[in-house]
Amino acid sequence: MVLTMFAPSQPESIFTYGAPALKFGPGARHEIPHDLGRFAPRRVLIVTDPGVAATGAPQELADQIAATGVEAVVYDGSRIEPTDGSLEAAIDFARQSGPFDVVIAVGGGSSIDTAKAVNLLLTNEGELMDYVNVPVGKGRAPSQPLLPLVAVPTTTGTGSESTTICVLDVVDQHVKTGISHAALRPTYAVVDPELTVSQPAGVTAASGLDILCHALESYTARPYTSYEAKKPHERVPYCGSNPIADLWSEKALTLMSRAFRRAVRDGSDVEARHEMAMAATFAGLGFGNAGVHIPHANAYPIAGQVGDFHPADYPEPDGSTGHGLVPHGMAVSMTAPAAFRFTFEADPDRHVRAARLLAPDAEMTDDPADLLPTVLTAIMRDVGVPSGLAELGFGEAELPTLAEGTLKQQRLLATAPREVTADDVVTILADSVELW
Repeated sequence: MVLTMFAPSQPESIFTYGAPALKFGPGARHEIPHDLGRFAPRRVLIVTDPGVAATGAPQELADQIAATGVEAVVYDGSRIEPTDGSLEAAIDFARQSGPFDVVIAVGGGSSIDTAKAVNLLLTNEGELMDYVNVPVGKGRAPSQPLLPLVAVPTTTGTGSESTTICVLDVVDQHVKTGISHAALRPTYAVVDPELTVSQPAGVTAASGLDILCHALESYTARPYTSYEAKKPHERVPYCGSNPIADLWSEKALTLMSRAFRRAVRDGSDVEARHEMAMAATFAGLGFGNAGVHIPHANAYPIAGQVGDFHPADYPEPDGSTGHGLVPHGMAVSMTAPAAFRFTFEADPDRHVRAARLLAPDAEMTDDPADLLPTVLTAIMRDVGVPSGLAELGFGEAELPTLAEGTLKQQRLLATAPREVTADDVVTILADSVELW
């Protein structure tokens, strides 16, 4: 039974769905030079990061593209967990090296998000902060069409190849935020599971938790019918849970139930890698339309305000932010159990079904509201992530400041199936200091 939390005077009756063209499968990356023909490019920009560049995959792609008579320029300066400074550096490089006809991102969500920002500022006037979401930035919408963007993920988790979001750390404000607009969605996503086999266990764990939270948050998001009816110009990419996004989320959870732990234990398990890549894609297609909510809103200040914590299997921070590094998926997962306990009453049946998809054999807890948090916590413990905010360096004293950062993420909190107050955020954070 659904507990009605919202009572619009004129309920919305329309939902929207958008997705890039998709090519999926082992070896799919080798078809990119041929597929670029639809855009008739003369020069393309490949955006990647130093770690992925070291594998040789971006340069291999550049060489394959050059063999077709198209010039390919590689930028390998993307930063893991991008900052406003790292995005501005990439934008400056692209502006000085252009013009380009197509932008290609090869890497994890950080590289894909960097490519989105580059594409936006190559084609539209102004500066980065003009387009960053309010209240952190000015929230300006692009006025000119963007170039075709081809996204080639090398990690299984972010779903950035499917979404309209670019996430960044605004260093002087100590907060993560983003740019959100339908124009940022990649034109074409090429998902090749072979590119993820070299992903280390720690990265697999963090990115896999991002998949889970994408699927769970979009599945439990407030229904699209709970919003006030919008006019055409008021529609935004995140429209709430809807029948199409639900199907993608359910399938992603089913795949993760059998593949996630295996991929973390044995990175050479090709079947598990394939299923995780597919789950990441499905979850991205779901949340890229329905939206995410409380765990993601909490994740931004957690990552933006962390002290000297550094996770296993990630490169050492470059010092540009003045703090350590919490990978996005890890930051999201830290408060997810408490968040889903809080949202349970909005739709108990949906929360129980999500838990059953993730753990079909899990025994019902004494309190049904604890089932999904219990299942999720068990997965987190098994894949080896920190046991709560305390392990990241946050205690009771830091909770009000974290909550302040969360409350800046109103774009995300608006998708929560219950109204979220400042006290609610503090309670969720407090319940996440120690998960086990």
